[in-house]
Amino acid sequence: MTSGKQDGNAVVLSGQDAAFIRQALLAASGVFAQAKAVGGPGYQALQEAALDVPGGGRPLAGVHYDVCLAVDHLDFPMPVRGTR
Repeated sequence: MTSGKQDGNAVVLSGQDAAFIRQALLAASGVFAQAKAVGGPGYQALQEAALDVPGGGRPLAGVHYDVCLAVDHLDFPMPVRGTR
């Protein structure tokens, strides 16, 4: 699987690596969803922590969205294009 660009170079992942990353992303998404469902001070703390991340805190909903989008990128990677 080839995915993304790093300094102009394609990043190549093995199927095993992609599956590992996908599993970790799905686990994170599940944590976000469960925390939201439970609510309360724990969820509030998680929301505040997401905003306080050094160098680029963002709303938790945006982080959760990006985690789900990253899973989509693994499931449906862009085709590799030749560099002619």
